[in-house]
Amino acid sequence: MFNLIPTLKAAAVAAALALAPAALDTGARAAEGGPGSGHDVIRIPDTKFTFDGIFGTFDRASVQRGFQVYKEVCSACHSLRQLSYRHLTGIGLTPSQVAAISSQFQVQDGPNDNGEMFERPARPSDRFRRPFANDAAARAANNGALPPDLSVMVKAREGGADYMHALLVGYEEPPPGVTVMEGMHYNKYFPGHQIAMAPPLNTDGQVTYADGTTATVDQMATDIASFLAWAAEPELEQRRAMGVRMIVFLTILGGLVYAVKRKIWSNLHGE
Repeated sequence: MFNLIPTLKAAAVAAALALAPAALDTGARAAEGGPGSGHDVIRIPDTKFTFDGIFGTFDRASVQRGFQVYKEVCSACHSLRQLSYRHLTGIGLTPSQVAAISSQFQVQDGPNDNGEMFERPARPSDRFRRPFANDAAARAANNGALPPDLSVMVKAREGGADYMHALLVGYEEPPPGVTVMEGMHYNKYFPGHQIAMAPPLNTDGQVTYADGTTATVDQMATDIASFLAWAAEPELEQRRAMGVRMIVFLTILGGLVYAVKRKIWSNLHGE
């Protein structure tokens, strides 16, 4: 019986790790760096995504719309190099739909029999095509700024998807007395409030959703944040489900171990 203790400890640690990120899904978080002084605190709104919390799941329709926003808007500057096109089956697309999407892009391959590199239509097994050939080309096209890869951006930024949504809707005119440097834009949720990226979502209807959803700026920001949250952690739902199953298993096992312990010690006491 006592040999079960290390097993129980290991299982408990595994369950805690499986559910830990969900426990950190808080609502509003702070973005620091106020106008001028850099000390003001602006609360990041809680968008209340469907995947928040231990039992949260991705809204597949929203994630698919987010992919459309990425494809039509964000992919012009930002890469998504940790994903392959085949991963899009995880958001509810069929293999034929994924094949059709991947074939729209040209990727470099080779060398061929002549030792030359060539371009071909992308396959589902290929990684998402980069918008620029290299970082130098990306900087040259963006006034020296390097657009970051978005594969794990939601995990890399404090506030996660809430921050990504807030950033996209946080562009506005600077308050009186605040001077924005040349080539920069004022964003009330960005640390320091001056960001090189121009507002990517700047007007309602910028994207025509395939499912007929009205594409307001807030809706597009919500959808792209949902897609990037999925891209950063596509196994989120499976991991959480495993954690819940382990908690249930540990609860039942703990009860059985306690019952056995009571039985053994009651016999010893009777002797």
